[in-house]
Amino acid sequence: MALATGEVKAVARYIRMSPHKVRRVLDQIRGRSYREALIILEFMPYRACDPILKVLRSAVANAEHNQGYTPADLVVSQAFADQGPVLKRFRPRAQGRAYQIRKPTCHITIAVAPGAEE
Repeated sequence: MALATGEVKAVARYIRMSPHKVRRVLDQIRGRSYREALIILEFMPYRACDPILKVLRSAVANAEHNQGYTPADLVVSQAFADQGPVLKRFRPRAQGRAYQIRKPTCHITIAVAPGAEE
């Protein structure tokens, strides 16, 4: 995905969490203002909220420091989670068998852009 003009992004890589579980949280904040997104993430009961909150704050800090934007009028323009490498582990099972345990990782990307405040 290409960044539109004025968009500033932040990426967290190798987060030890399933991208599927992270996406259900990202879907809730995509297109919302920074303030709304903060409130939503603060009160959602999912473990994925912590790394997403960290990336969102980083993206806004990048926008503020590098481009001089005001955090109040920033909107989450893009938010997606890509699959990272999978850690493969083995768990002993009955009769000498070994079952594979897959521990997924993901890369979280959030882009913010100045938008019209409703």
